[in-house]
Amino acid sequence: MSIRLPAPDGSLRTYEPRTDPLALTSGAPFSSRTVFSAAHVVADPYADTTPDSPAAVDWDATLAFRRHLWSHGLGVAEAMDTAQRGMGLDWAGAAELIRRSAAEAKAVGGLIACGVGTDQLASGTLAEVGAAYEEQLALVEESGAQAILMASRALAAAARGPEDYLEVYGHLLRQAAEPVILHWLGPMFDPALEGYWGSSDLDAATDTFLEVIAAHPDKVDGIKVSLLDAQREIDLRRRLPQGVRCYTGDDFHYPELIAGDDQGFSHALLGIFDPLGPLAAEAVRVLDTGNTEGFHALLDPTVELSRHLFQAPTRFYKTGVVFLAWLAGHQSHFTMVGGLQSARSLPHFAHAYELADTLGLFPDPKLAEERMRTLLHLYGVTP
Repeated sequence: MSIRLPAPDGSLRTYEPRTDPLALTSGAPFSSRTVFSAAHVVADPYADTTPDSPAAVDWDATLAFRRHLWSHGLGVAEAMDTAQRGMGLDWAGAAELIRRSAAEAKAVGGLIACGVGTDQLASGTLAEVGAAYEEQLALVEESGAQAILMASRALAAAARGPEDYLEVYGHLLRQAAEPVILHWLGPMFDPALEGYWGSSDLDAATDTFLEVIAAHPDKVDGIKVSLLDAQREIDLRRRLPQGVRCYTGDDFHYPELIAGDDQGFSHALLGIFDPLGPLAAEAVRVLDTGNTEGFHALLDPTVELSRHLFQAPTRFYKTGVVFLAWLAGHQSHFTMVGGLQSARSLPHFAHAYELADTLGLFPDPKLAEERMRTLLHLYGVTP
C-alpha cells in the first residue's frame, strides 16, 4: 500500500514503500580500516522528566543497540555528540554510560572508545578545565576503554589564544596512559566551539592542532576531524606524523575520504554509521578485498540520507538518528533525552523515512511503515 508523506511546501505526495530489506549479515573483522560508529542513547519513555531534568536512560535498550553495532564488526564511540553529550546527557549520565558500555564491550569482545570532556563545568579557569578533563580521563582509563579527548566548550571560553590549548592538551597527553584520539568538532556541530585551537582562521587553528600532535606523537593514536570540509581533512591527513591516523568525522564526504587516494586514506568515526551500521560494515568488508568500486556502489547512495539528517542546524542530527532507530525496531518508542525528538519537522522525518526505506535500511520494512503511519496520524495526517 502507498503512504502519503508531507513535503516541505505543505503538500502531500504518494510514496510506495519497499517490501524487502537489504540482506546484510555480520561478518569477519575489518582488515584495512578501523571504523567506529558514534552511538545514540535510548531514553526511558516512562520517566517523569522535563527537558531540564537529568537524562533518564533505558539501559537495556541502549546496550542492546551497542551489541547490534559490535555484531557487525563496528567499534562503538561512546558518550560522544551522537549520544547527546551536552544536549540532554550530562556528565553524570555520560559517566554511567561509559561504565556500562565499557563493561559490555569487555563481555562481548567489542572495540570501544569513550569521550573525555569537561561538561562538569559550565565555565571555569584553565586550571579548572584541566582538572575536569583529568577526572574524565581517569574514569575512561579505569573502564578499560580508549580515550577520545573531545573539544571543550569551557576551554573555548577560557582560552586566550593558541598557547592555552598547547598547555592544556600537552598536560593531558603527558598524563594519558595510552594513546588517545583527539577530536576537532566544528562550530556547525556546536556553536560554542567557534574559534577552537585559538583562532577562527582554520589554517591557523590547524597549525596549532598539528603542533599539539607533533609535541606528543607517541600519545596520539589518531585524530577525528568533524569540519565537513573534505579537502581540509585530506590536507590535514597528509601532514600528520607517521603512525598517527585520521578518523573522518565528515558526514558529508565519508565514502571518498575512507576510500582515500594514492597518498593515504581516513579511518572512520561517524555519527551516520549509527543508522547505517550493517550497510557501512558490508561496504568496508568489500573495500578490504580491494574492491573500491564495490565499496562506492554500496556507500555512495547513502550520502543523500546523511546530508539530509545533518542539514543545518547540524547539531540536531541526533533527532533523525534516533527516529530511524525507532523505525528500524531497535527501540520501542521515539522519545529522546531532553525532549529532542521535537527538534525536527514532520517533512524532515518523512523524507528521512523515504530515503532510508529506499536504501533498504529497515530490517522489517512493514514495521517501519506502520510506525511512520503512526507518526503521521499523531501529526494529523489522515489516511
